[in-house]
Amino acid sequence: MELQQLRYVLAVAEERNFTRAAAKSHVVQSALSHQIKTLEHELGVQLFARTSRRVELTEAGAAFLPAARATLDAAQRAIAEATSTMGDLRGRLLIGAIPTVTTVDVTAALGVFHRAHPNVEIGLTAGGSLDFVTAIRESSMDVAVLGLPDATAPTGVSTEVLAHERLSAVMSPEHRLASRRGLRLEDLAAETFVDFPSSSPGRSQSDRAFAAAGLSRSVAFDVMSTEVMLDLVAQNLAVALLAPDVVPEDSGLSTVPITDGPTRIEYLAWSEFNPSAAALAFLDILRATSAQKVSP
Repeated sequence: MELQQLRYVLAVAEERNFTRAAAKSHVVQSALSHQIKTLEHELGVQLFARTSRRVELTEAGAAFLPAARATLDAAQRAIAEATSTMGDLRGRLLIGAIPTVTTVDVTAALGVFHRAHPNVEIGLTAGGSLDFVTAIRESSMDVAVLGLPDATAPTGVSTEVLAHERLSAVMSPEHRLASRRGLRLEDLAAETFVDFPSSSPGRSQSDRAFAAAGLSRSVAFDVMSTEVMLDLVAQNLAVALLAPDVVPEDSGLSTVPITDGPTRIEYLAWSEFNPSAAALAFLDILRATSAQKVSP
């Protein structure tokens, strides 16, 4: 069994089409088809059910796919680790970042990393902290910046605390409370809020804080983008609870501290089992970026 055959299987499984899979793999379709047929003959099972118009994984193919992907990932990691001993990092680096990162400049760190290690393929994705933790455990992501409530510590990954933050109330300057120097949660209980979706850690820290204070609140807008949140706040349609550094200085919005407001911890996370050389190198750059941000 050859690694190239596994790559072809994954390409066909993702594209569900031999022609597109061949184009993605930069090979003529006849060669790709021949390699997959050879592999199927070697395994003694059919991996794909195909007609001239339709391609689907068979039951055997679906069972084969996870191990094939893991084998390729392990091979790529082995190549990257071997070349790193000669000072030439290669392979892949996939980074996850929550929308409300405040302690590190991820894009600047990626720029520094790329200039130092131009042969590493870099990817960046935005999303939720719990999804990132799962991806790191499954070796489909290398490093992530997380934001979690105090009561929700990540497990199954290596972590480093970047900051403890208390969220503030963000509101339009036209809001009746915008001129206040400080607030309590009870001052905000009657307000309309914009927040992250209810299933996300970014939302739960605020929900827990209100529940602990014996208060309820109305969240009329569920969004994943901080830009959309701030746009809704600017229109005086809602109040947001965010880390102060998330709000641009030139936004014109009012950011008011909440003495009993929700808190969160921002983490760096990476594989505790087998971090790649590229991941470790990127972590060093992120730590340096974090130190520069907090230095006087």
